[in-house]
Amino acid sequence: MDITSVAIALIAGAILDRLFGDPSWLPHPVVGFGKMISFFEHRLNKDSNKVQKGAFTSIFLTLMTFIISSFLVIGSFYISYWLGTAVMSVAVFFCLAGKTLEDEVANVFRAADRSLEDGRKQVSRIVGRDTSELTDNEVRTASLETLAENLSDGVIAPLFWYLIIGVPGMLTYKMINTLDSMIGYKNERYLDFGRIAAKTDDLANYIPARITALIMIIVSGRPSLIKFVKKYGPMHASPNSGYPESALAGILNCRFGGPHKYFGETVYKPFIGSNERDYNSNDIKKSLSISRRTELLMILIILAFYASLIIQYFGKFLPIN
Repeated sequence: MDITSVAIALIAGAILDRLFGDPSWLPHPVVGFGKMISFFEHRLNKDSNKVQKGAFTSIFLTLMTFIISSFLVIGSFYISYWLGTAVMSVAVFFCLAGKTLEDEVANVFRAADRSLEDGRKQVSRIVGRDTSELTDNEVRTASLETLAENLSDGVIAPLFWYLIIGVPGMLTYKMINTLDSMIGYKNERYLDFGRIAAKTDDLANYIPARITALIMIIVSGRPSLIKFVKKYGPMHASPNSGYPESALAGILNCRFGGPHKYFGETVYKPFIGSNERDYNSNDIKKSLSISRRTELLMILIILAFYASLIIQYFGKFLPIN
């Protein structure tokens, strides 16, 4: 394994994601992660010592994912350079969710254009909140908030950890993020058991969330939005989600946040932005364009870094005049 194979795998995996997304017929590692998490949660999330049991679940599954994925990559390269590169490419393909995310959000707007009930049903596929009482505009707001948040969680963060630790880092991040999405809620059932999962996810997303917001601002061509993000990003209940959400709210000149229902409980989220308005087709077009360009720029930044390493390496063998 070398920098060239890592770069090839990144390009190939990103292209595969753009071509196919997440086909329903193809077994996905995250589904397997979810089943493992459910296995432990159903058996350990009861009686006393829930914090310790939840910590064990999170730490064990995270370490197991890193160890197994490391052996998988090393073993495949031991067999063949091209097999190893192919394995990494498939892993990148599985870990990126750009196309699927954008398709799902676009489908919410299409469904909402047909009827409010269709919009509520469609948005329920991508949010954890109760959607049965959402208005038309709240349905669209929820989808755009999800686009911003998951652009960080589902695209930029996996790419960031791929840059830092390669495929093992990418897959381990997906396990951490899946743990948070399943047991990281602050409700009666998960408050104690999912505490460590939530904290770990906060740490894993701290830098990627801010990188996401910055790149979104760059591709929008509006550097003045940095002040907007600095103001509203820290106001979110999550230490990370507020940054990409505030970036998109600033780009669209709209308002996110407000009260939401999760598992029958009302959760009040601070408002991001102040311009409460209705959305139209231009908003979804602009949002999807920002998402695609943010992913592309992040990939180009990583490839530029790899290229600099390759140039430095071969520069050692060039004659110095």
